Amino acid sequence: MNKIEHIGIAIKDAEVSVPLFNKLYHSTPYKTEVVESEQVKTIFYQVGPNKIELLEATSPDSTIAKFIEKKGEGMHHIAYDVTDIYAEMERLKAEGFQFIHEQPKPGADNKLIAFLHPKSTNGVLIELCQERP
Repeated sequence: MNKIEHIGIAIKDAEVSVPLFNKLYHSTPYKTEVVESEQVKTIFYQVGPNKIELLEATSPDSTIAKFIEKKGEGMHHIAYDVTDIYAEMERLKAEGFQFIHEQPKPGADNKLIAFLHPKSTNGVLIELCQERP
């Protein structure tokens, strides 16, 4: 793993949360993107060298909607930048970690992504991210 790529925060309503985070970060989002396959709207902030991703459900059946229903708004995941997502997944599987999906898939911000199951990471949802060519 190279570095923390971003921190994901689950939100109920962008119209409420974006003004709050604009004030907090004293800036505005640099990118908003809907990821249809995940039924989520992503809103990215650059905070110094770090990125923050707000995640708003676009469907009541989405993973984010279910997360908020169960745990409320707040910290959702930590994403790590990796050079070769396939090799990193194999390495982590060999170490006994479990993944939510067996193969990487397209994610927001031009990334290939894969999530480690929180049951194998002490309850922390971890995302691997690799820049797509």
